Amino acid sequence: MDPFLALLNSFSNRLSPDELSNLKFLCQSKIGKGKLQAVRKGIELFSILLEQQDITPCDVAFLREMLKSLKREDLVTQLEHFEEAGEGDPSEQPDAAEKRKVESAFEVICDNVGKNWKMLIRKLGISDIKIDRIVAAHPYNLEEQMMQALLAWKKLKGKDAKADDLVRALRACKMNLVADKVEDALRQVV
Repeated sequence: MDPFLALLNSFSNRLSPDELSNLKFLCQSKIGKGKLQAVRKGIELFSILLEQQDITPCDVAFLREMLKSLKREDLVTQLEHFEEAGEGDPSEQPDAAEKRKVESAFEVICDNVGKNWKMLIRKLGISDIKIDRIVAAHPYNLEEQMMQALLAWKKLKGKDAKADDLVRALRACKMNLVADKVEDALRQVV
């Protein structure tokens, strides 16, 4: 079971009708009026926000702000525990050797990919919406934008996050020099 969905389900079950109404009000700028009127449960609201990528396991900022506005510190604390757990279920993570390879690849990519980093991240399957949120969260730090986008990819892929996929994406984006540097770094990872 996906830990993030389980968390959202738990939140939904603990919301009062008034709190749900307040959450719907807070989402007016993100969700159309027709969809909002159809929402009867918290889980329905969370499903729409997930579908639109307003909340994701990697980006819970909007969810946190909504819960804070409800003054539900218990739910905020539960969300913080989820974030601190970081990568979630270990069975959904790559093995230790692959994890070291991916981290090494991230380091080389962040050091060597410049202004065209968004093309690489799109090739890895991260949406423009997610990219825009990352840029907004770190407006003047290109390296941090890249790292957060790569971490979002890693979380999205789970145990299927492979360094070879990063190399293939780099080559598909015609970033062959960086791909070569990543491959050199991967040979040195024990």
